[in-house]
Amino acid sequence: MALIVSRRWLACAAASALACGAPAAAAQAYPVKPVRLIVPFAPGGNTDIIARVYVPKMSEFLGQQIVIDNRGGAGSVIGTELAAKAPPDGYVLLMVSAAHTINPAMAKKLPYDSVKDFAPIGIIADVPTAFVVHPSLPAKNVREFLAIARTRPGEIFYSTAGRGTVGHLAAELLNSIAKIKLTAVHFRGTGPSMIDLVAGHVQMQFPSMPAAVQYTRPGRLRMIAQTGEKRSSAAPDTPTMREQGLKDFVVSSGFAMFAPAGTSSAVIDRVHGALARALNDPGVKGNLTQQGAEVVASTPAQRDAFNKAEIAKWIMVAREAGIQPE
Repeated sequence: MALIVSRRWLACAAASALACGAPAAAAQAYPVKPVRLIVPFAPGGNTDIIARVYVPKMSEFLGQQIVIDNRGGAGSVIGTELAAKAPPDGYVLLMVSAAHTINPAMAKKLPYDSVKDFAPIGIIADVPTAFVVHPSLPAKNVREFLAIARTRPGEIFYSTAGRGTVGHLAAELLNSIAKIKLTAVHFRGTGPSMIDLVAGHVQMQFPSMPAAVQYTRPGRLRMIAQTGEKRSSAAPDTPTMREQGLKDFVVSSGFAMFAPAGTSSAVIDRVHGALARALNDPGVKGNLTQQGAEVVASTPAQRDAFNKAEIAKWIMVAREAGIQPE
């Protein structure tokens, strides 16, 4: 009888061990099919370009093909909503830009919660923003610019790539911090906004570094500052806003990756590991640098903290600027 009981006990124990090991085995097996990466913008923009640099190497490290799915529209809301409502199994991922943290300040109601509906994987890269002025404005640095702006409230016009873009909120952040009054002129896209700035129809802008350097290097525009935590390799001689006395002025594009909320920690760790390896690949890192992007490769926890802090910051900036959500 004792022998029979022992055999039954062993059989039960074995079955229990198999059951307990099933989730771990499933996590180890991930991914068993191609992964879809939603880029909530049309092809050709910064988010899409950066994704196409690191995705091939990340696919190699993940062991499955990652397919980029461009779902542009509504300032990234359409594609982001698709990702938020996808099954939390790791087979649909999302790449975002600063629009993800700005949209809560600009929209009355989003079809998702920008924090609760997503599991952070990591910050991929940052494309620094430049502070550029037309040569007709006699300002060689931020101090000189602010001195001029304070004597001409409302008379200095800045162009943007559209309402609610990084360039728009960056200028409003400057209004708030420096207690000045700059006037916005919104365009549909970076190209038209830069053309009018180069033509002298407006006096300043906060464009991305790649968009700025093509005009500042030949002297058609003057870069007086950049807005990152540190100087960009694309403009090593141009000091940051912090270096020029505005310690609270940091604007980041925050290109990052998310999974739908509820995705297991094992899958998040697997995806993050492949992403981090890809971003540390010399070829990928060099290519991103050429595109004007600074590789960050943060942890999920760092992205989560960044996400919450940036959303709170832009809501405050929009409120102080009197921008009404639409």
